[in-house]
Amino acid sequence: MTTHLRSLQPMSIDDLPEYPLTVEDRLDSHYFMPWERRRWLNSEMRLRGTPECRAYFFDLINISYDQAPLGTLPDDLDLLAKLLLVDPAHFRQLCKLDFGPLHKWTRVRCEGEIRLMHGMVLRSLQEAVARREDNRAKNDAANAAKRLQRLRVTVAGYSKDLAANDAAVRWIDEWMLKEGCEYRTASWVERGISRWTDHAFSLARGAGRTVP
Repeated sequence: MTTHLRSLQPMSIDDLPEYPLTVEDRLDSHYFMPWERRRWLNSEMRLRGTPECRAYFFDLINISYDQAPLGTLPDDLDLLAKLLLVDPAHFRQLCKLDFGPLHKWTRVRCEGEIRLMHGMVLRSLQEAVARREDNRAKNDAANAAKRLQRLRVTVAGYSKDLAANDAAVRWIDEWMLKEGCEYRTASWVERGISRWTDHAFSLARGAGRTVP
């Protein structure tokens, strides 16, 4: 029996590592798959696997990108054969090879379920998720900066001194967000300014300062 098949023998779910991605991690707009070309060209799987096994191996990686959690496969050889459009008995025979279609795929826990994962696939997905979060953070920061600038211009129409007060503009912005303001009309801005004034007076009184 090959090392690969031994790794897929029945075992307690408690003895398996937990997969780091969950069903909540999505890459719905991710229509391409990063592929380490040179790593693949020099890998044992490519150099020692049969053309058929290499083809199924690559197909399974693509299939895993549309599974939940991302990058995993069902722990069911018959189901995998169905996904690959191949005869289940033939697929099982291929999996007995040292460099079969499931080369280096191992079992993991996925929120109480046992599934298969591959280290290379997981690494590429974690990098993709991290890039998505970085882009989201950058977009959020850019949108917040634009929103604050628009608010500052509007507040300047009421008071240039207040518009120059970064703390005041940010406080009014946060107040509007908490209040669920979707359209920043003049009435909303005036209410925000009024609430900031009350807040500033309260802080000044608490500090024992004379409120002008």
